[in-house]
Amino acid sequence: MRDIYNDVGFSQSFAPAARNASANGTGVGLNGFEGAVAVIGVGAWTDGTHTFDIQDSDDNSTFASVAAGLLQGTKPVVSSAGTASKTYKVGYLGRKPYLRVAVTVAGATTGAVYGASVLLGHAATKPVA
Repeated sequence: MRDIYNDVGFSQSFAPAARNASANGTGVGLNGFEGAVAVIGVGAWTDGTHTFDIQDSDDNSTFASVAAGLLQGTKPVVSSAGTASKTYKVGYLGRKPYLRVAVTVAGATTGAVYGASVLLGHAATKPVA
C-alpha cells in the first residue's frame, strides 16, 4: 500500500474566517520538502472582490509575488456566488524557502469566508518504518 501520510506535510497560512479587508497570511517554511501547493478553501461570499496572491521569500520577512512562470494553475479571484464555495489549488515551482498566501480585497462590507494552507510534498527525508 502507498503511504502518502509520511510523504506530505501542511501548514496553515490563513485561518478560516470571514474577511472584508486585504491581508497577508503567515509564511510557511518549505524546509525538508521539494514541492508546495497553496490550497485555498472558500465558503460563502457576500460582496467584494477577493484577489489571491502567492508570495515567496528568502527570509520569512520580505515577501514578493511569485512570477507566473513559477506557478501551476491560476490564482483565484472570488467576486460572485459562482466563484465561492470552492477549493482552489495553485502549485509552486520556485526555490525560495518560505511561501504564503495573500489576498487583496476591494469593495467588501461583509466580504467572504475563506482560509488557506500550504501543502508540502516530496519530503527529502522519510521516517524509518
